[in-house]
Amino acid sequence: MSKTLTCTAALLAASALPAFAADCPVKVGVLHSLSGTMAISETTLKDTMEMLIEQQNAKGGVLGCELEAVVVDPASDWPLFAEKARELLSVHEVDVIFGNWTSVSRKSVLPVIEELNGLLFYPVQYEGEESSKNVFYTGAAPNQQAIPATDYFLEELGVEKFALLGTDYVYPRTTNNILESYLQQKDIPADDIFVNYTPFGHSDWSKIVADVVALGADGKKVGVISTINGDANVGFYKELAAAGISADDIPVVAFSVGEEELSGLDTTNLVGHLAAWNYFQSADTDANAGWVEAWKARMGEERVTNDPMEAHYIGFNMWVNAAEAAGTTDVDAVRTAMYGQEFPNLTGGTAVMLPNHHLAKPVLIGEIQEDGQFDIISQTEEVPGDAWTDFLPESAVLKSDWAELECGMYNTETKSCVQIKSNY
Repeated sequence: MSKTLTCTAALLAASALPAFAADCPVKVGVLHSLSGTMAISETTLKDTMEMLIEQQNAKGGVLGCELEAVVVDPASDWPLFAEKARELLSVHEVDVIFGNWTSVSRKSVLPVIEELNGLLFYPVQYEGEESSKNVFYTGAAPNQQAIPATDYFLEELGVEKFALLGTDYVYPRTTNNILESYLQQKDIPADDIFVNYTPFGHSDWSKIVADVVALGADGKKVGVISTINGDANVGFYKELAAAGISADDIPVVAFSVGEEELSGLDTTNLVGHLAAWNYFQSADTDANAGWVEAWKARMGEERVTNDPMEAHYIGFNMWVNAAEAAGTTDVDAVRTAMYGQEFPNLTGGTAVMLPNHHLAKPVLIGEIQEDGQFDIISQTEEVPGDAWTDFLPESAVLKSDWAELECGMYNTETKSCVQIKSNY
């Protein structure tokens, strides 16, 4: 073969390579609070990401490159989340970020992610009413947690009055706004819905619990829907126990209490109270048995698994597969390759990434047991996550579709895309 032909063959071979080859190592940003009020929940997610990265490196990494975790601590300080996100993208030049727990921290990060065209995988249940091309929401939207839990109270437990108790920030307020509208559409009078918000870290629950008890003075069945977040849950459940309130008296269904939070509580008086998630450690599948075994082998027998961990597990593996399919870690290419990605849930079935950047996932209701685990008493098939709720009129007309419409707020009535730049 001539030198000219050899050079031509080499050029053709080079042109077949991905347009954006990954720079080694591939850097994965981990943006979770390791101190402050949210450390009780978020430290485990940092540990989860480190384990997932270790496991992937043992398989050969991504695109022939080793993965490197870049861990920062935003310290439960919402403005600091934005600073740390900028540091991850601008200083460390990470390829992707896995992080946040509270919606207020996500809202803080959002304009930075969009400005710098980063990619965030957000693993926690949230209020919906958002759709960014730079975020994949792997936790539950309201129709995958809050609405099914409310239906369980109405249909299975016969709850007639509702106490909506939340921490004072965007997730509880928006979720409860949706639930108030939903309950009234279900013929629950506004006077039978008690709403209360407390700050992060709130510890004196005596008056609030007394108000909840008083709600049932007329003999109607009362239920608590809890969007209380962080370590404030410790004081809330202790006050319930001190007041002698059992799950038979006033059931509580929580959206931010899982195995990790219960591991620090005396669960004796919490037996029978509920939580709604898309995963519980007690799920009886081979995949989950292997996940739990690997986690405990790495972290210690006393460490538990929980729902946001599974969301990171699914999101991370989908990102790996999307990068391999795209042949690059370039954000725009990976985003396109994410649509339609499938990965097995740990609870059985398959998670699917939808064009609205949400997953289709099953909805589980679990009952607290004395050992701090949950008895799964209800499980659905995969439910597609909604970016925009059907139960608020201004949202019911909106659709998110980043694959074909390239729009997160498409108005189905006006047939137009509304683009609102994040300004949180």
